[in-house]
Amino acid sequence: MYINHWAVIVAALSNLVVGAIWYSPALFYNAWKEANNKTDEDFKDINDAKLYSISTFFSLIICYNMAFFLGDANTDWVWGTTAGFLTGFGWAALIFIIIAMYEQKSIKYMLINGGYITVYFTLIGFILGIWR
Repeated sequence: MYINHWAVIVAALSNLVVGAIWYSPALFYNAWKEANNKTDEDFKDINDAKLYSISTFFSLIICYNMAFFLGDANTDWVWGTTAGFLTGFGWAALIFIIIAMYEQKSIKYMLINGGYITVYFTLIGFILGIWR
């Protein structure tokens, strides 16, 4: 069992980077707002420090969990990326979509968030697989 703690930390912090890009106005911010019936006004009173701190803490837990699954000495970037994709799409995004269906969320909402989940987990797997 081998875990590169620096890779775990970088993978966890990449959550903020990927999220900032994915949910930026250049990509899906406006579509995501529309799918959630939100406006910019709805986000003016958010405590960014608290939100980012909790998100980073949860991302560390996610990334350590993946690191334990990928801790085998034979793990490389190909298996890490594959395992990340399978985890992101096959488990996390699909359970998210099942829940969203019962909440009667739109397909747009499910695809935007499910896509983010899949991309992020794939990146975690890649980072943990390549940075041995």
